[in-house]
Amino acid sequence: MWPLYAAGFTTAFGAHGIAANLGASDPDAVTSLLVLGGLLALYDGAEVLLKPVFGTLADRVGARPVLLGGLVAFAAASALYVAADRTGWLWAARLGQGAAASAFSPAASALVSRLNPAARQGRAFGGYGFCKSVGYTLGPLLGGLLVSAGGLRLLFGVLAVLGAGVACWAWAAVPAVPPLPKVRQTVLDLARRLADPVFLVPTAALAGATAALSVGVGFLPVSGRAAGLGPVATGAAVSVLAACAAVVQPRAGRALDAGRLRTRTGLGAGLLLAAAGLACAMLPGLAGVLLAAALTGAGTGLITPLGFAALAAGTPPERLGQTMGAAELGRELGDAGGPLLVAGVASAATLTYGYAALAVLLTLGPLLALAGGHRPPERRA
Repeated sequence: MWPLYAAGFTTAFGAHGIAANLGASDPDAVTSLLVLGGLLALYDGAEVLLKPVFGTLADRVGARPVLLGGLVAFAAASALYVAADRTGWLWAARLGQGAAASAFSPAASALVSRLNPAARQGRAFGGYGFCKSVGYTLGPLLGGLLVSAGGLRLLFGVLAVLGAGVACWAWAAVPAVPPLPKVRQTVLDLARRLADPVFLVPTAALAGATAALSVGVGFLPVSGRAAGLGPVATGAAVSVLAACAAVVQPRAGRALDAGRLRTRTGLGAGLLLAAAGLACAMLPGLAGVLLAAALTGAGTGLITPLGFAALAAGTPPERLGQTMGAAELGRELGDAGGPLLVAGVASAATLTYGYAALAVLLTLGPLLALAGGHRPPERRA
């Protein structure tokens, strides 16, 4: 399992390590905010478009080849900028990294499910989510240290070595999991399956959790600065958010496997915790920022392993890659939609109203699930 966890760390570290340091690293490459926005959007845009495609490919040819190919491509794309060190190649390298992560991320999720029995799905996805949270936490910090020591080329070089090393580790340690025979699926069958509440409920919860996490990372420092806090205090708040998410995920997975926590209850509680965190962000001062970070991190950490375990429980094993790719697409839409919603409301009113809008939206999730009576499956037989 550890090579799969390392793959999750790689995509998280690569996404945040570079994104957090692009603006301050190379003024010749990042000449305007528009250029910076384009470079930031390349990675996520590639994931939105390609994750469902590579997830389906993993079902067809096997998840292990897609995992290995994605990791090798990630290393190659990172090495491209190290060799060229030109602005145009920075765009190409960032696009290549996003496309490669679109391959090995859903393949790793599918293998986490396939290689673990039903009674350990929660624990397995809790460990996977924990390693991704560590990557999100360490990415800006270690990325900044590497950039200050040797510029973007050094950071891309470390990512190339990391991708190649994880690929070799996965090649040696991850067993071959052959694709399972499956009944031919039409476009209508796919649409019907993706519209089923068994898929929609956990995917919507994952999208809401990612939206809250993205808003916390992006806007809590703004609230901190408005309250007169320095960069150290606001940076500590973002670290609290990521640390809480990392700590909660393995515990939530173990509680699910032991029967102490039900999927429906955990997803609803996680959304309400995240909404409470956004409500606390409306409070002035350091206390509001720290409470917002802790509650938002705990809520997202609770949702992530339960959501993926529910998807694995409700999906035929031969369609796991396709489902994980589609669920990752939902998360990416939440990652983009949450900040856009908060920023749009804040531009019309204030940031406080932006937090309130997303908090209300997250609170409606459990209420709609209760009204509809939908219950995600607890285990796959």
